[in-house]
Amino acid sequence: MINVIGLGYIGLPTALMFAKSGVEVVGTDISEELVQSLSQEKLSFEEEGLEKLFEEAISNGIKFSTEYQYTNTYIIAVPTPYVKESKKLDPKYVISAVNSVLDVCEKGSVIIIESTISPGTMDRYIRPEIEKRGRVIGGDIHLVHAPERIIPGNMVYELEYNSRTIGADDIQVGEKVKSLYKNFCEAEVVITDIRSAEMSKVIENTYRDVNIAFANELAKICRQDNMNVYEIIRIANMHPRVNILQPGPGVGGHCISVDPWFLVGDYPDLTKIILNARKINDSMPTHVLSRIRDIMREHGIKDISKVGLYGLTYKENVDDTRESPTLQLLERMDEHLAFGVKVFDPMVKDKIVDHQFMDFEDFLNEIEILVVMVGHDHIKSNMELVKDKLVLDTKNIFNYEIVYKL
Repeated sequence: MINVIGLGYIGLPTALMFAKSGVEVVGTDISEELVQSLSQEKLSFEEEGLEKLFEEAISNGIKFSTEYQYTNTYIIAVPTPYVKESKKLDPKYVISAVNSVLDVCEKGSVIIIESTISPGTMDRYIRPEIEKRGRVIGGDIHLVHAPERIIPGNMVYELEYNSRTIGADDIQVGEKVKSLYKNFCEAEVVITDIRSAEMSKVIENTYRDVNIAFANELAKICRQDNMNVYEIIRIANMHPRVNILQPGPGVGGHCISVDPWFLVGDYPDLTKIILNARKINDSMPTHVLSRIRDIMREHGIKDISKVGLYGLTYKENVDDTRESPTLQLLERMDEHLAFGVKVFDPMVKDKIVDHQFMDFEDFLNEIEILVVMVGHDHIKSNMELVKDKLVLDTKNIFNYEIVYKL
């Protein structure tokens, strides 16, 4: 039996996929409300294909509990935030989960950490914690790092078809864990050492952050000299060795906007490009705010409550709002005493911010400036409804002649 610890955006789909594949699974979470909801066959978030996967896992006997299970295989998928002051990983949730596992696990158990961790986390925090408990790593406890590699909006597909990395001290333990993941993973599964697995996951997201920052810096340069950044990127990308990404209102989610900080925190003297990329991407909500100000001045609009932000999630067609650029923008507005801006997101079913509308037409009736922060399919299919609005399109999805861009 596998005990999956942490039933959020990563742990839950992983647990369901194992169960669907015929593996006995118990999912554990500290939230009694979440466990009760899942036990009543109610999903905690929306995701394409997740409902069907949930049904298949339920039919295969998956169970949910607030209790850690007595077994020999554990997968830990708990949050790994960073400390904003030091930029270093905050390992408290992983340490707590490992200690709870040690309270109940069988001798010879394998503890697999899927949570994204900074390079050296196992050596600095996890191994000492296990040794403090008098357990022998490589003897009665085996450590493995198998970093998750999925994205909200495409989780179910990517669980099956994205390659995986297994970091292990012992190649035989690595092979055992590889065979476990091969129950559902159709792609290549690579076995390496733990530190290489830690580093490879962090730099995957850092690479993307740096490349997004390049596009965002281009957008600022082109804005200053009144050039069309999208046309320039389109032409440059015709070169066979150039692939510039699209600029946007900022970077969100729990991966790209967080993981690079682990490297900045641990290697402050060496991460010049990475730090500047983080600063550029974190500055984009402020850039959007300056564009809103330009539009308001141009049209003589003085009331910020006439501005509406479309989209609260960090990317299109998901309900995940973690670290979203819109929430970052609302923070900037709050700092500048700009209160009353309206907000709408068709994917977010609960009210999480002030002045959030649940009906799109009611939202439109209250605003003059529409700021598109997220390119949901919903807005793409409702463009006709916003033709009479001043539109700031930060996602470059509108092709109307009179639309403001980044």
